[in-house]
Amino acid sequence: MTIFTFVFKRFFRKKSNIVFLFVLPIGSVFIPTAAWPPIPLGFHYYSLLLLLLAARLGGITLEDRTNKTLLRLSASPISHFQYLFQNLLAYTVILTVVNLVFVFLGVIVHGENLPSPILLFIIYTVFSMTALGFSLAWYSLFRHMETAFSILGGVIVLMGMLGGVMWPVEAMPEYLQQAVMLLPTYWAAESTLIVAYGTQAKDLGTPLVVMILFCIAFLLLGSRRRLT
Repeated sequence: MTIFTFVFKRFFRKKSNIVFLFVLPIGSVFIPTAAWPPIPLGFHYYSLLLLLLAARLGGITLEDRTNKTLLRLSASPISHFQYLFQNLLAYTVILTVVNLVFVFLGVIVHGENLPSPILLFIIYTVFSMTALGFSLAWYSLFRHMETAFSILGGVIVLMGMLGGVMWPVEAMPEYLQQAVMLLPTYWAAESTLIVAYGTQAKDLGTPLVVMILFCIAFLLLGSRRRLT
């Protein structure tokens, strides 16, 4: 059995993971539209949920390091690159399916109130890769899963608050408006706002490219080989 297929078996072995992976996104679909932004709130907050989902998936790598699985793999024909690539590919497939279900249900529930479902799916797919890269980089800094995940929850909320997910960036001081552009959540929120306000699709180019660059940077940081 390859690492890729084993990731699915391992992750879905726990029923709590299935609930976490699908119940929360499905529940988010039914959050109504508010005064801001002009899109169902669940679709604007979804980037934070993707960070949490990616954190749940990416935690497998830290578990493998904690229980010495990576140490045993180092003596096998499987390279560290193959291990990371197959894990990340499996995580990406899982989140892509979740994104597809989320957007499809959004079309059913909200109809015309949900603008450009295809563009939203593209945004979520790109940000899913960014979120996975972020989780990989985050877990590379810790030795214990409980500590890493508990701190990460607060970090994600803070990223949402400062990144324009929970309220407009324009409501913050000017010096913060520039600084928050260093957060991937800012670009996720910016891209959903572009879709919500019906701006031309070509304007999505910059946010998508920046999210991809964040993904590459996080992957480079988190892919360092650590056996303990």
